Amino acid sequence: MKRLFLYAMFMTVTLSSMAQLKLSSNNIDKVLKSMTIEEKAQMLVGFHFGKSYTGLPVADVNSTAIVPGAAGFTADIERLGIPHTVLADGPAGLRISPKRRNDSKTYYCTGFPIGTLLAATFNRDLVYQVGQAMGNEVLEYGCDVLLGPGMNLMRNPLCGRNFEYYSEDPFLVGLTASAMIDGIQSMGVGVSAKHFAGNNQETNRLYNNAVISQRALRELYLKGFEIAVRKSQPWTIMSSYNKINGMWTHENKELLTTILRDEWGFKGMVMTDWTGTRNTKLQVAAGNDLLTPGNEEQYKQIVEGAKNGSISMNDINRNVKRILDYIVKTPHFRNYRFSNTPDIKAHAAVARKAAPEGMVLLKNEGALPFKQITDTLPHVALFGVTSYKFFAGGTGSGDVNKPYVVDLKQGLANAGFVMDKTLTNVYERYKEYGLVELEAEMGRQYGGWFHPRPRLKEPQFGENIYRFAAENNDVAIVTLGRSSGEGQDRPYYDFNIYNDEKEMLNAVCKEFHKLKKKVIVILNVGGAVETASWRDMADAILLAWQPGMEGGNAIADVLVGFAYPSGKLPVTFPVNIDDVPSTKHFPKDYTFWNDNRMTAEQRAAIPNYAETVYEEDLNVGYRYFQTAGKQVSYPFGYGLGYTHFEYSGASVKKKGNNYVATVVIKNTGNYVGKETVQLYITAPAGKLVKPALELKAYAKTRELQPGESQRVEMTFSNYDLASYDESQQSWVTDGGQYTARFAASVNDIRQNVPFIAKQQKVKCHDVLKR
Repeated sequence: MKRLFLYAMFMTVTLSSMAQLKLSSNNIDKVLKSMTIEEKAQMLVGFHFGKSYTGLPVADVNSTAIVPGAAGFTADIERLGIPHTVLADGPAGLRISPKRRNDSKTYYCTGFPIGTLLAATFNRDLVYQVGQAMGNEVLEYGCDVLLGPGMNLMRNPLCGRNFEYYSEDPFLVGLTASAMIDGIQSMGVGVSAKHFAGNNQETNRLYNNAVISQRALRELYLKGFEIAVRKSQPWTIMSSYNKINGMWTHENKELLTTILRDEWGFKGMVMTDWTGTRNTKLQVAAGNDLLTPGNEEQYKQIVEGAKNGSISMNDINRNVKRILDYIVKTPHFRNYRFSNTPDIKAHAAVARKAAPEGMVLLKNEGALPFKQITDTLPHVALFGVTSYKFFAGGTGSGDVNKPYVVDLKQGLANAGFVMDKTLTNVYERYKEYGLVELEAEMGRQYGGWFHPRPRLKEPQFGENIYRFAAENNDVAIVTLGRSSGEGQDRPYYDFNIYNDEKEMLNAVCKEFHKLKKKVIVILNVGGAVETASWRDMADAILLAWQPGMEGGNAIADVLVGFAYPSGKLPVTFPVNIDDVPSTKHFPKDYTFWNDNRMTAEQRAAIPNYAETVYEEDLNVGYRYFQTAGKQVSYPFGYGLGYTHFEYSGASVKKKGNNYVATVVIKNTGNYVGKETVQLYITAPAGKLVKPALELKAYAKTRELQPGESQRVEMTFSNYDLASYDESQQSWVTDGGQYTARFAASVNDIRQNVPFIAKQQKVKCHDVLKR
């Protein structure tokens, strides 16, 4: 009896202590030990509210953890104090449903400028501020992680998701992403940097095998992620759909553990991109901690694998621990009382302020700004369907449900412009009719959030319309637009100007130039387009990108002179799409939507569909064009302003383990402005063939008044100078004389400074072989 009594007391105390065990940042290991196999499997698989595939209690479908329109959730374990967390799409802002059942309130989010525009600012402080505003909306709408930033390299201008991405240069990608990550995470929420890695086309993205050399992977396609991880430690990273050199990234231990964790020191959680069951055993072993969105089959496979030994308990425990490490940082774990009322008005102001800094003035022959040319605003003839049907951003998971979009017509009106009423009325009526026709023609694909927004052809006006507009207005503004989105790449012909656009532009320029009046072209696009065949016709060309929901106001600010463009191109604008080396091995006019209707044999028969060989290797963007001496329409880093800048006193000095480059920038024009100083480095001749020059640092001045100067300082390291030598499986910095080129663009070098660097070798693992 005594023994029975003591045993009963022992069990009571044990059960009581287990019941009281609740997750905290100080007891993660203890909580992990107390979890059952089923609970661990539950944590490794994304959660679905109101549906149980685990056999465990189903969460209340009215839980505060449910955010309608969020992309996914992690599981909860109530007895251990583990809450659900919410994962929501980005990266141009938070994507959730704007309306909810039986709720009269709205839940709109700010549509910020696209990633490409933000990279074009070359302003990390500004990107950080945008990230803060974005992060605040994630927090106040009850989410824990924003699924962004998008960090894939712009290998080819036709990639459908280039608008989400930053640049063709990995250094600019890494530093821009780092600023965005820091801004978002400063609000106490996390990011999921994506898509890791080699997801550089949308066509057949679920099945495509990207065949890439180890050197190109290290120097181009992984380098941006490396910079962001080392500088900012994103809470999570999202592994991509595709294969790299024959292995799914989800299942690739060399990628997700050897490189990401062992070499770079990543401390966070890895989640899959949203897909179904693949090889669950390999995913768990690779270090893919969270399988999203999650399904019953994956849960059962983990439970069964743990019980029969086919899936290592060490791997399961390691992955669960990483998820718990993530959870204790989240707002849901902190019981944060979110308001559901972020300050959208204040964030719209942030978006409007950011947009002009990323707009790139490609041409200006005395046409802009209006405030500098005339005391009164000119009467405007506004041409181009896109002026009235504006592209604030792209489509897919990067598309934000915005409360409004200010198109160019509205923006000009808000700024006080007087517009040709006859012309605007014709366009508005044409737009209404044309969109009805498009909807009938396209059916389900029209207006779907996953489909690019359709381009409405320009109306066929008679010659008299253009003549009348020229006689009765002071200036013509013509907007050309392009849309693209997730799931499919831009058609091959979409790079070029369409015949209807060119006919319209020709007619406008002919009539306005007859009367010595200016024609200004606005490019409302998500990526590079052809400009060489028509740019000579325009008096000014403003690349506005897709500038978010305040886009029309921001463009008007720039045209008037209330703001000024200070963006620089983060991507080369080639003369022809076939001038881009990767176009040879890029899928043309095949869409993601064909996948489920095609067999593996059918996919394999299509060029660059089942497999894409990155034959161009390092010849991506300006690295190719500058090295080959190939003419471009507009080079990387190019961008005019409303003023001019002088460079002087450049120097490079060794300081500890780094090099410090300095130069004095002076505003020599008559207008206020900012200048982006780009530092390109040319390496000495060595064993490896290298690009002619590579971006290694940049800095943006403060706002400089006419005649004002600023000394700009930039820092880079010996490691930044290294190239990847496959024969040694090392990052190697050759010893010898380098040249630092202080530049306004990649082909506008203002000052050159030689400096000496010592040889350095950083050994890496021999992984990701072709």
